[in-house]
Amino acid sequence: MLVKIFGGFDLIIGVILIFNLFEKINPKIIAGIGLLLLIKSSLGILKDFASWIDLSAGGILIISIFLSIPEIISIILGILMVQKGIFSFV
Repeated sequence: MLVKIFGGFDLIIGVILIFNLFEKINPKIIAGIGLLLLIKSSLGILKDFASWIDLSAGGILIISIFLSIPEIISIILGILMVQKGIFSFV
């Protein structure tokens, strides 16, 4: 059950990253989502690739509050997050 909730969360984050929606959402919400991704990556203790994806996506979301992130980086991370979310439902 928790895996599917995290998978849905990954899908939402992936869509936000792919379509650069983090520029249109309140920075406090983006910071909260980034912090949740960093906490979620610590659950995997950075032993697998999925927790590294969470760490990088959370870092990019937090950095995007202060700096402009190149579109290609957010698209690649978004695709990885969507893929991770889809595989959690399988």
